[in-house]
Amino acid sequence: MLRMLQSATLASTGGLGWFYLLRQEARAHPFALRPPGAIAESDFNSACIKCGQCVVACPFDTLKLAPAGGNLPIGMPYFEPRQIPCYLCPDIPCMKACPTGALSPKLKNINDSRMGLAVIDLENCLSWKGLRCEICHRECPLKGKAITLELHPRDRSKHAMFYPIVHSDACTGCGICEKACPTTEAAIRILPHKLVQGQIGEHYRLGWTFDTEITQDFKAAPTGSPVAAPAAPAPAGSPIKGNALDYLNEGGL
Repeated sequence: MLRMLQSATLASTGGLGWFYLLRQEARAHPFALRPPGAIAESDFNSACIKCGQCVVACPFDTLKLAPAGGNLPIGMPYFEPRQIPCYLCPDIPCMKACPTGALSPKLKNINDSRMGLAVIDLENCLSWKGLRCEICHRECPLKGKAITLELHPRDRSKHAMFYPIVHSDACTGCGICEKACPTTEAAIRILPHKLVQGQIGEHYRLGWTFDTEITQDFKAAPTGSPVAAPAAPAPAGSPIKGNALDYLNEGGL
């Protein structure tokens, strides 16, 4: 009887320990970079069965399965761009190998994948320090879209500086730029979108980005259209000098 109780206690304790481990493993690590087409963070870990088929299908050995005891859930596919980036296979073999849809088959064009977002460390980027580099721009598969160069004059010489700028609407998060960065520690890195991107909020309205009856008043008049009459001066005895618009622009309010 005593042995049965001991066995039951051991089994229940082991079950609770395993349940806790699985619960911990189901939580996504915030720095994890997943394969192309990975579904939303809240669903990926439950949909992915950690079978490793995407890892086997990757022709560049980019993908790896997380080992036990690490910072990522056991068996989760991930990649480290500084070691081997995603080379954006046009046929997306990792996604096709996924049996559960954790890598969504809705991804048809590899350039539409959003594995992460490149972020530049301006304090250590060679181009932002005034040196000629631009390697990230040259190596980018979507050069001119995901990474562009801004021309800036140099104060101390006649030579210009070329600053790389990342555009979130085109960056795939492949990590080729991070791999190619020549600094000892990469000055451009791929991070999950949630860690680096804010959200403006739905209550803000950028009125100048679309046409309404109100925004029409702020547009320049078409060529050849009649010029509006100047504002009428303030009535005699009014504290406002000139017209009301000039008064408001004086900065006295």
